[in-house]
Amino acid sequence: MKITFLGTGTSQGIPIIGSKHPVCLSDDPKDKRLRSSVMIEWEDYRYIIDCGQDFRQQLLRENVDVINGIIFTHEHADHTAGLDDIRPFTHRMGDVPLYVPERMEDNLQQRFYYIFTKVNRYPGAPSATIHTLYNKPFKLGNKEVLPVEFMHGRIPIFGYMIDNFAYLTDLKSIEANEKEKLKNLDILVVNALRIDPHPTHMNLAEALVLIKELKPKKAYLTHISHMLGFHAEVSKQLPKNVFLAYDGLKVEV
Repeated sequence: MKITFLGTGTSQGIPIIGSKHPVCLSDDPKDKRLRSSVMIEWEDYRYIIDCGQDFRQQLLRENVDVINGIIFTHEHADHTAGLDDIRPFTHRMGDVPLYVPERMEDNLQQRFYYIFTKVNRYPGAPSATIHTLYNKPFKLGNKEVLPVEFMHGRIPIFGYMIDNFAYLTDLKSIEANEKEKLKNLDILVVNALRIDPHPTHMNLAEALVLIKELKPKKAYLTHISHMLGFHAEVSKQLPKNVFLAYDGLKVEV
């Protein structure tokens, strides 16, 4: 199974428009981060987790012409706002399968009503089919996917575990029973927003504590803001099995 980090930035991306922060002015390509998303591929299957505002740009960069569906973690714009850009896939394959946590289903249908309506559809509108997700296993292609529920501030959202890989973003707190799903993974991806504490995301210290508890063979940090620091400098300070993800990074599981 191959994982491609389509984006590793927080809600505004890096650089932030108009910012003079040193990280935003960095010439290092690894300091330039689009909104967080990953692509997961195995055999003839290809799925995307989340499609934010940079979805079109990300898929053009990776030369993606076919997908089997999109899985959503939650409804915030940096994870959903690119949904209109499924249009090329709609024209090739018909309805695009969307895997949506039950709690966010109404939100998605209201914001993108023109995608789901059956009445007076605009001829060029994209089309999609919603598959409602609960906190129990479901199938993607020939693999079983296990949702992992945790809190993004006060909002319950999902991460996902496939085989011995798990992707968690926008996590702030997680119950012990959900942690049990994540013990001894090959690869854990988890958010680390910045150095200082944040009310709805883990900071670097919190992420490292969770990684130490869960004991994955390797961990990759994502959903990173400019306030975490320069990629090159932060990377030197991490434990030997923990890495900063960056846009375009590919890892095998």
